[in-house]
Amino acid sequence: MIEPTTIEELTQHVGDIGASDWRPVTQTDVDRFADATGDHQWIHTDVARARETPLGGTIAHGFYTLSLAPEMLGQLISFERFTFAMNYGLDRVRFTSPLPVGDSVRMLARVESVTERPGGADVAATLTFERAGGDRPVCVAQMLIRVQA
Repeated sequence: MIEPTTIEELTQHVGDIGASDWRPVTQTDVDRFADATGDHQWIHTDVARARETPLGGTIAHGFYTLSLAPEMLGQLISFERFTFAMNYGLDRVRFTSPLPVGDSVRMLARVESVTERPGGADVAATLTFERAGGDRPVCVAQMLIRVQA
């Protein structure tokens, strides 16, 4: 895990920062996400109906995948030594292939830039979610994190 303490130290980590642990994608977790968001579209929640599709089963919501970012990024980099850090937003998000329930997912992270601003910096990171055995990412997102020194 990377634990920078200064903006200068943070800039030394531009580039790949690693891969999170693999996380199983369970129907229980997908159903809980559907309950939390109100998105009960059947391809995510109706196991029997989804089994009859070319996908062969239910798939995780794209936003479910994206919601794993804080947990997975937290395995790779800590901003705890800064006065504060917050999710500043997303610039580009693409859900490039389905994430079947029953598979596992992990996140690869790359710090693209650290842009200093008065009292802190904006960190741009590319997050790439991949499924075990998949040939394409399931999600690629550009995340912005604002840190205060």
